[in-house]
Amino acid sequence: MKDFAGKIAVITGGGTGMGRELARQLVAEGASVAMCDVSAGNMAETQRLCQQDARQGVKITTHVADVSIEDQMNRFRDEVAQAQDTDHIHLLFNNAGIGGGGSMIASSRAEWERTFNVCWYGVYYGVRAFMPMLLKASEGHIVNTSSVNGFWASLGPNVPHTAYSAAKFAVKGFTEALVNDLKVNAPHLKCSVVMPGHIGTDIVANSRKVLAGNDSDTLSGEELARSREMLKRFGMDVGAMSDDQIQALSAERARRFHDDAPTSAAQAATIILDGVKAETWRILVGEDAQKLDAAVRRAPEHAYDADFFERFNNEVGWRLGQ
Repeated sequence: MKDFAGKIAVITGGGTGMGRELARQLVAEGASVAMCDVSAGNMAETQRLCQQDARQGVKITTHVADVSIEDQMNRFRDEVAQAQDTDHIHLLFNNAGIGGGGSMIASSRAEWERTFNVCWYGVYYGVRAFMPMLLKASEGHIVNTSSVNGFWASLGPNVPHTAYSAAKFAVKGFTEALVNDLKVNAPHLKCSVVMPGHIGTDIVANSRKVLAGNDSDTLSGEELARSREMLKRFGMDVGAMSDDQIQALSAERARRFHDDAPTSAAQAATIILDGVKAETWRILVGEDAQKLDAAVRRAPEHAYDADFFERFNNEVGWRLGQ
């Protein structure tokens, strides 16, 4: 697919981050876009930004849906067909995701499964729901967002990362298997697995809100306790800190994850769309992703040693927990 003009694209998690930037760039190239998110407000802002660059005849529609619930994804599909007045789509970006549920032991089962269900079942349900509409297109491309944590299940020493990593490994394996499935059963369709490194998005802030069911920027008492524990795992002395200080540190961490990333969401979207045009099935996003992939391949048996992360971190300068 060398040209997106006249195509219809579906994007999950279109309210912020890479989803928003994918929508903006696709619309600018002449594609109509249907997006879903759990936040109607965030999608309204994405729609406003898209309309600034939209070509004549392009449709931009927004739909509230939780990707981890199959009935809502099926409803999203039906709404897309009606709102876009189509029986087919050309592009499916299963982009929605959250972080959380780091530990099978220290995290609650509810948080663990909520993270896993959004990051894995959101992709699976997306493909299931929209496959009939993709099959009806003359050409199509499925883009599933995994992560560098889909081949390296860590954020560094002393920071468990099991729910997110397990889901992202599942997305990677599923998409690789889908490559051959499509060749055999639907050769007019392609697929890609996207593995971003540290991208400047609002996933830290958004994940907290989704997991806590709290749209406020102010942490609840339970969230403050979890933030203390997380900051402690990152090596910070939080014993003498007030709740206000913990709140400020949490907000600063979310800001820095967004602002200090080596790759912006807009840059990531461009890399992904270029990969689709080139029919690249494996899209590493960011120089840090490239370097981490190479490092893990060189010494997979040592990928979870403390000195492995220290060497890699010194090279790329991640500051995820500081």
